[in-house]
Amino acid sequence: MTYNHILVPVDDSDISSVATQHALNFAKVFGSRVTVMSVVAIDPFVGVDFYKVAPAVTHHIMEAETHAQAHLEKLKQLFIDQGIDADIKIIREEPTPTGILNIADEVNADLIIMGSHGRSGLKKFVLGSVAQKVASESSIPVLIIKR
Repeated sequence: MTYNHILVPVDDSDISSVATQHALNFAKVFGSRVTVMSVVAIDPFVGVDFYKVAPAVTHHIMEAETHAQAHLEKLKQLFIDQGIDADIKIIREEPTPTGILNIADEVNADLIIMGSHGRSGLKKFVLGSVAQKVASESSIPVLIIKR
């Protein structure tokens, strides 16, 4: 088995850094191309669009996107410095699992490597598990890196 294109969804967490390192190792072994991506969520209540978005919220979203872009550029360079072909993607205004799966389809990824925050109890009930949703809905292998 070989993996030609690895998708690596990331955020600012330590577990994302560990998942990125795993993706780097896989890409070296298999000679894979890598796409590193982030989802910039506007609001957990995305369907509630009848409220006007406050300027402070708009500013926060723009800052989050700028930060995500800088973070992804840094990770892209990490792969390039190791001789690995890499791209970056930012998804907006989609639930995180949907964004990840859509990008996997778009770039024709054949492996997703991502971290799991390991939420349990009430946090898992309220916030859900992105990794669990991606793994259960993906048509390609998903390697979930845990703490």
